Amino acid sequence: MSSYTLHRGDALTVLKSLPDESVDSVITDPPYNSGGRTSSERTARTARAKYTSGDARHDLANFPGENRDQRSYRSWLTELLTEAYRASREHAVVMVFSDWRQEPTTSDALQMAGWTWSGTIPWIKPASRPRKGGPKQDSEFILWGVKGSLDNTRDLYLPGHYIASQPRKDRVHITQKPVEVMQQLVQVCPPGGTVLDPFTGSGSTGIAALKEGRNFVGAELSDHYAGIAEQRLRSILTQDDFELAGPEE
Repeated sequence: MSSYTLHRGDALTVLKSLPDESVDSVITDPPYNSGGRTSSERTARTARAKYTSGDARHDLANFPGENRDQRSYRSWLTELLTEAYRASREHAVVMVFSDWRQEPTTSDALQMAGWTWSGTIPWIKPASRPRKGGPKQDSEFILWGVKGSLDNTRDLYLPGHYIASQPRKDRVHITQKPVEVMQQLVQVCPPGGTVLDPFTGSGSTGIAALKEGRNFVGAELSDHYAGIAEQRLRSILTQDDFELAGPEE
C-alpha cells in the first residue's frame, strides 16, 4: 500500500535531511518569482496579486517565497535541485514547473545541479484570457531532466504536452495543478517508488502519486497549506472520491 510523509518546514532544510538515493522522481512547482519584466515588478506584489485575476471569485491564501529577483532565484533553485539530485536514485526524472519568463533560468539551474535537461513540456490552459492585439499567454512549462539516463527497460510512453484548465471546483491553492495532469506525470516514477515534491502546496502531486500506486515525500513551508495537504493526503488513502475540475467557463 502506498504511503506518504509530509514535512512541515523549509524545502532546502528538508531536502538536506533526506538520505542519498532515497527517491525515484522529483516533481515540483516552486514559487518561481515571476509576474514582471523587472525585479520590482516581480517582487512588489503578493503571490495572490500576481497569479490570480483582479475579479477572481475566491480569497485563497498567499504563499511565501515570492520575493527573489531572477539571479537569486537561479542560485536558490540550483541549490535545491542539487540536493534533490543527491537524494534521487539513478534514472530518476525531475520535473519543474515554470512560466515563459523563468523558463531559461530554470533550465540553467536544472543543469547546474547535475541533471541532464531533456526537454520542456507545455501545459496549455484553454480557459486563459485572450490578449488584445496578440497571442494569449495560455501555457505553463514543465522542464524535465534525468539523473544519468532514462530507464529504457520501462514500457512507458507519455505525451509531450498537456491540455487542461486549472481546477475551479474545490480549488484550495492559487497555483493548484489539475490532478488528472499530475497523475500522468507521476508515472515517470516506477510503480511502488517514491515521488518527492519539496513545494507540496495543497498536495496535488502527492494525491496523484498515491492514486497511481506511488509513495510520496513532501515539504511545505506554509502552515496553512501544509494543513490542507495533510487532510487531502490522508483522505486519499481511505477514499477515492475527489471530483476533478471541468473546463473553466
